[in-house]
Amino acid sequence: MATVLPAADNAPLRNYQLLTSLVVPRPIAWVSTLSPDGVPNLAPHSFFTVASTNPPVIAFTSISEKDTVRNVRATGRFTVSMVTHGNWQQANATSCNCPPEVDEFAETGTAAEPGDTHDVPRPADSPAHLECTLREVIEVGNCFMVLGDVQAFVVDENVLDETGRPSAIAMAPMSKLGGNDWAGLGEVFLEPRPVHQA
Repeated sequence: MATVLPAADNAPLRNYQLLTSLVVPRPIAWVSTLSPDGVPNLAPHSFFTVASTNPPVIAFTSISEKDTVRNVRATGRFTVSMVTHGNWQQANATSCNCPPEVDEFAETGTAAEPGDTHDVPRPADSPAHLECTLREVIEVGNCFMVLGDVQAFVVDENVLDETGRPSAIAMAPMSKLGGNDWAGLGEVFLEPRPVHQA
């Protein structure tokens, strides 16, 4: 027997709990930005996906207009870095509710390195980065979806396979589940897509 929970009857917090517990696992965009005054900001966002492959566009969503969104609106640039088994605790630390004038890199002891195509710093311990410029911010309910044009893929050679493709096993990405739960890849297996025979 299933429990039916009409979304319109739920409090907003209950819908949030259901969505974040059912839409799992979620990859994490570790987003770095600069404020108009040049203060670095770093924060994880677990509502993250690909919006287009040609041109390459990614999307992440912020619940409320946090510093990340304000900085992206003001400067037009940001970097998304990968959260891995080796740096997830640093990423979690940067989810703190620091005021806008606080540099989360310095506050959490997260090592920074300069970007390649723009001046936004990025976490040095991440094996992959997507350096982006702002395409659009879309307001959806209480959230702000940020669409970014990927200007450069910056990937550590140590996580590339023999074909030059990033290896999920080598990168060991982490994901968010419901509540405070996190998860790694677990079992990885190969299964080719079926081809319809006319």
